[in-house]
Amino acid sequence: MDRETMRKISEHPCYDKNAQHKFGRIHLAVAPKCNIQCNYCDRKFDCVNESRPGVTSEILTPQEALEKTRQVLKDHPFIKVVAVAGPGDPLANDETFETLELIRNEFPDVTLCLSTNGLALPEKMDELLRVGVSTLTVTLNAIDPKIQAQIVDHISYKGKYYTGVEAAEILIANQLEGIEKAVKAGMVIKVNTVLIPEINKDHIIEVAKKIREMGVFIMNIMPLICQAKFADMEPPSNEVRKEMQDSCEPYVQQMRHCRQCRSDAYGLIGKDLSQMSEERRNVIKMESIEKKDHSE
Repeated sequence: MDRETMRKISEHPCYDKNAQHKFGRIHLAVAPKCNIQCNYCDRKFDCVNESRPGVTSEILTPQEALEKTRQVLKDHPFIKVVAVAGPGDPLANDETFETLELIRNEFPDVTLCLSTNGLALPEKMDELLRVGVSTLTVTLNAIDPKIQAQIVDHISYKGKYYTGVEAAEILIANQLEGIEKAVKAGMVIKVNTVLIPEINKDHIIEVAKKIREMGVFIMNIMPLICQAKFADMEPPSNEVRKEMQDSCEPYVQQMRHCRQCRSDAYGLIGKDLSQMSEERRNVIKMESIEKKDHSE
């Protein structure tokens, strides 16, 4: 990797475990629409004190997102990554690209990041490169369509609605093609895989082997949050998750410090400023400014 790519990794709290204590990220919730429905997904609004993907207190317009970024980066200069992670799929929302272009034009030194289910990734790759996205997360829960069909209820692709194995085949093909294109384009890729003990536990190592072949940088095995159609399932224990991470580590680096952040989170991982009191945010703001002044 070149020096600039290594710098971005070293300042990205998801990609470098050491960065999580020094550098932060901001998620901009500008993407409410989604093109697939996973059986474990329940996107909600105004869920106070709930930390999980898909949760946000409000949907921002691109201009509102820019204004929020201005204020957050001013108050908290340790934040180096600006990302769009939902609450739907960023690639299914034109507002994602408008937002990222606004951010890039005003803050050319920040790392632009995006999380996607990958369905639209091949066709949106040129747009991602145009707006300057350099770190990318793709959720890949299975590479076997029969397993994926148990996880995804349906997809909406090119004006058509697909279910079952047919939907799974389209989704997996696009995810893999998109990852391949992203790696070739020089993006640093993280794969998120939701560990669903009853469905994909014994299959995840095959995912790890596949993404190693493709040049994925890091893998994040996330525990199932039991909700939506999977509300009655049992989540994996910490021991089971660690066992899976240990089994996959020989093939691809494992992210072990994920906190499954909200779609509007900002700050350090595990210290979401969006959920803190104004008083506490002001304390952290002053500490952040003092550290910046001292370093200069």
